[in-house]
Amino acid sequence: MVIRRMAWGRPGNSGNERSDGVAGAPAAAPTARDAAKATGLAPDHATALCRAYEALGLGAFWSSDADGRLTYLSPAARALLAGEGDPLGRTLLDLFHHDETQGDNGSERSLRFVLARRTRFERLTVRTGPASQPRWWSLSGEAVHHCGQFAGFHGHCADISDQRRHAEESSHMALHDPLTGLANRRHMNQTLARKLAALASTRRGCATMLIDLDRFKQVNDTLGHAAGDALLKQVADRLVRLVGDASRVCRLGGDEFQIILPEVEDRGHLGELAEALIEDISQPYLIDGSRCLIGASIGVAIAPFDGAAADDLVRSADLALYAAKGSGRGRFRFFSSDLLKAAEDRKALEEDLHDALAQGQFALHYQPIVKAQSNQVIGVEALLRWNHPEHGQVSPARFIPIAEESNLIRTIGEWVLRKACADAAGWEVPLRVAVNVSPVQFADEAFPALVTSALAQSGLDPARLELEITEGVFLEEGGQTDARFNALKGLGVRLALDDFGTGYSSLGYLKSAPFDKIKIDQSFVRGATQPGNRNRAIITAIVALAQALDMETTAEGVESFDQFDLMKALCVSHVQGFIYSQPLDNDTFVAGLSGGDWTIEPSGPARQRHQRQAMFRRVGVVHEDHYYPVVLRNLSKSGALIEGLLEVPLDTPFVLDLGDGQLVVSRVRRSQGHQQGLEFEQELVSDGNGGLCTRYRVSPYQLSAAGLTLGAGPNGPLQINRGPNAKVTMPAFAMATDWNGAGLAWTDAA
Repeated sequence: MVIRRMAWGRPGNSGNERSDGVAGAPAAAPTARDAAKATGLAPDHATALCRAYEALGLGAFWSSDADGRLTYLSPAARALLAGEGDPLGRTLLDLFHHDETQGDNGSERSLRFVLARRTRFERLTVRTGPASQPRWWSLSGEAVHHCGQFAGFHGHCADISDQRRHAEESSHMALHDPLTGLANRRHMNQTLARKLAALASTRRGCATMLIDLDRFKQVNDTLGHAAGDALLKQVADRLVRLVGDASRVCRLGGDEFQIILPEVEDRGHLGELAEALIEDISQPYLIDGSRCLIGASIGVAIAPFDGAAADDLVRSADLALYAAKGSGRGRFRFFSSDLLKAAEDRKALEEDLHDALAQGQFALHYQPIVKAQSNQVIGVEALLRWNHPEHGQVSPARFIPIAEESNLIRTIGEWVLRKACADAAGWEVPLRVAVNVSPVQFADEAFPALVTSALAQSGLDPARLELEITEGVFLEEGGQTDARFNALKGLGVRLALDDFGTGYSSLGYLKSAPFDKIKIDQSFVRGATQPGNRNRAIITAIVALAQALDMETTAEGVESFDQFDLMKALCVSHVQGFIYSQPLDNDTFVAGLSGGDWTIEPSGPARQRHQRQAMFRRVGVVHEDHYYPVVLRNLSKSGALIEGLLEVPLDTPFVLDLGDGQLVVSRVRRSQGHQQGLEFEQELVSDGNGGLCTRYRVSPYQLSAAGLTLGAGPNGPLQINRGPNAKVTMPAFAMATDWNGAGLAWTDAA
């Protein structure tokens, strides 16, 4: 028997084809009479075929009256919907809900719309049940007319919940990282592009952070990829916990993550979040019984200042991340326009560093370590200085990380150790000398032999040598680290734990590591005297711990009397800092030793001041309707010293332009000749690299509207452009083009 094809779908289409990609059954349900007429079968036979189709569970038939109320529904479908009451007699709009995820196109085909048209509709995706546990259906219907009047619909429906879930799972897998469940690079790029487009119309900012894990490869190589995967999952959990929204965190691949922070441009808040992320990621992990320690470096970029498009913003954040890693890792860095030049300068500095030792450009300076109660000098710390032939004194914060990454630290460290031992052996007073040891040096199995050689060659008593070791040496746990400690103590040298509490702190290693001293980092000393600061409590705890373990304590970076008095009150045994002396070259230091015991009277400001950064940098200031070029000589969180304007009255308001949209409202609090001391209305914040930056930046749109896009001329002030009808005015202040016989030369180097 040949059965002709029944008209399930559109003319010329197979009944099994679907426009929405979900496999299903025919679009419209014929009645038994319709089926019989279409196939030439007897009505009873056609009815039997329809019943068989329903029994197979391939789909269901339904019909409604002119008011949209169900008059028939196949038993299987009726049973599935029984949990919400008997569906018969209920309207289609009451029973089925539109799929909101179909967007605008779906809205045009919404159930309410197609029912109102009273015409044929096909494969409309609808939902029944609560949104938390939905059941999805593909609904089709054919309008029925009697005597020219609309009488309702006959139709077909199919349960497509399984297909729907499978499609959602496939979509989720395409946009999410299978290991951590976070968004993947593709998803995050799409999200960032949408956020930037939405925020551009309102001219609001959006920040992004790129996070790179430090020393993850070491865990992966030593414990295996399974342990590495477990570690990445724990890192992802910590990131989500701190950010508070998993949709804003992404795993880019490998050990790189990204965070999106819409409508956030407060660099103070971003810096605090970056520090919290680094601190949390740096806490120990327990992987299959093994304790793992890693770190993190973070690059931060903010739209629209650092890029208006997603690719540009990510590129800026990546450059900031590179700068953070190049500055010693375990820190964050904001993007700034000078990072490209800084990367080039760093490469040149690395090349020069290779020749510095051979050309005698290194020197050791010694800073006294003093008993806090008696002011007696009991030892010194050897500090490396690099006198570059072109750049002058280069900060150790710049070249030590380069030396560690390029493996030059072993050679440089050996020179420092031998030089310090030789100098100390020639002093009249048997003071101790402390030498910093890099984790790279300590990891070398030949390091104890090097110390033995330096002591033997110089003739220095081992008890006078103190090796300062940071917590970074404990990243490689195991018998080798313990053996290294035992070998060094066997030589009779002293060991000091440097920068305690600033890195990968654990009380566990204090049980076994034979330290003689704990050094309290200056980051804890700074701010300890300020009300509400927790540093005082931290120092109290460190001192109590050291006393319980029979160890000495040294507070670093003490500069003011309020800090000094607090350290003594907290029973810190030794003090090091400008309150006693700055680092001295060996000849100056030896001169101070003449006469036996050396005591130094403390000298310094009464109270802690914000740390100032000396510089010679071209900036600008705005006063009324003029923009003046000036030189920035030093900068702190609360103020700055500028040069270039003559006889500026006290309390004069200025807006200091630090570049890149960084404008600081300030007032003149000190004025003498061509110099002015400015006090800021709002304090600056850390830029993550030892520098300072404004909490907020002024957008390019606002700068353009204010006429500040061109700035001042190279040799004098310019009137700010306020439109074609603006009156020409004279500047309020004269420029200091020459003072003390030294001309003010405006060059790119300035």
